[in-house]
Amino acid sequence: MKQSSFFSEINGNFGFGCMRLPMKGGKVDYDEFVRMADAFTEAGFNYFDTAHGYIGGQSETAIRDCVAGRYDRSKFLLTNKLTDPYFRSQEDIRPFFENQLSWCGVDYFDFYLMHAQDRNNYQKFKRCRAYETAYHLKEEGLIRHFGLSFHDKAEVLDQILLEHPEVEVVQIQFNYLDYEDASVEARKVYEVCEKYKKPVLVMEPVKGGSLVKLPEDADQILRDLGGGSNASYAVRFAGSFPNIAVVLSGMSDMSQMKDNISAMKDFEPLSETEMEAVKKVCEIFKGLNLIPCTSCRYCIEESECPKAIRIPDLFAALNAHEAFHNWNTAYYYDNVVTGKEYGKASDCIRCGKCEKVCPQHLNIRELLPKVAAAFE
Repeated sequence: MKQSSFFSEINGNFGFGCMRLPMKGGKVDYDEFVRMADAFTEAGFNYFDTAHGYIGGQSETAIRDCVAGRYDRSKFLLTNKLTDPYFRSQEDIRPFFENQLSWCGVDYFDFYLMHAQDRNNYQKFKRCRAYETAYHLKEEGLIRHFGLSFHDKAEVLDQILLEHPEVEVVQIQFNYLDYEDASVEARKVYEVCEKYKKPVLVMEPVKGGSLVKLPEDADQILRDLGGGSNASYAVRFAGSFPNIAVVLSGMSDMSQMKDNISAMKDFEPLSETEMEAVKKVCEIFKGLNLIPCTSCRYCIEESECPKAIRIPDLFAALNAHEAFHNWNTAYYYDNVVTGKEYGKASDCIRCGKCEKVCPQHLNIRELLPKVAAAFE
């Protein structure tokens, strides 16, 4: 872990991802978030991560009120990001960035990332000179470290890092299920970071919760180890590689925070026996042919689905149906994720807005009919 002295300012190897904060009545539950943030910092960690699209902007303002407004600025590190939908030209970037500082209640960001880079939006970032603009902000002291987050194939990251040697850090999706996955290429992407000597920030170590509630036979494999929770094996897997600086986890309640702290405070890489166990879990998942959605909710919060279809929830229902074969997935589909307020899978008009913002590059228009076939 964290072999570069460059990241000595990061306490530990665990970060608080603020994309899935506790909610109450459609708003961030400040009381629970404060308890979680306090537990996190009291355990010795200091790295928080946000972006404007998280929870419709509430993530940033919750950090302002529950973190920046309560802790001395030198006691925590904060990462924010420049996200595609929020600028159209180079001239839009600085005003948006200054708003982000205000929304977060800080006067600088410790890390600022070009968000969710892939072969398509990277071209827009190039046209708008986003990398150069962000680097100027660094030279002004408004950004301490400059980097990118990434969702594409290894060859695309290789191109970006070749063209932008000023990048200091790369955030990637990295978990044991995606490690050898041909669509995510987590291992190959990680190896590109090693090639360019870029420290790695890990997102989605539990794949949006998919590695917590496992199919029964996969769950039994990890229980037989006699150790921690399913989530603990996932976050420890992500932290077991030498170029990993921080493993981020998006947590929604105190129980998740406590579980992650117990796994990461006195960190131990996975043993050979544990590595073999997670490989067996991967083999079981491969046989299920599940939809690799991480529930990032970009398709909902950034694409404005004209039929108000809660795509991640529909995919979660289908995955649960395939993995567990229990009756309540149909009830969940009919009464929770669709119903009067939200669209059914069959309501899709195939506009493609959701696919343009999906970090996993899912063929959503082809997958929704499968959901409809299962539940409707």
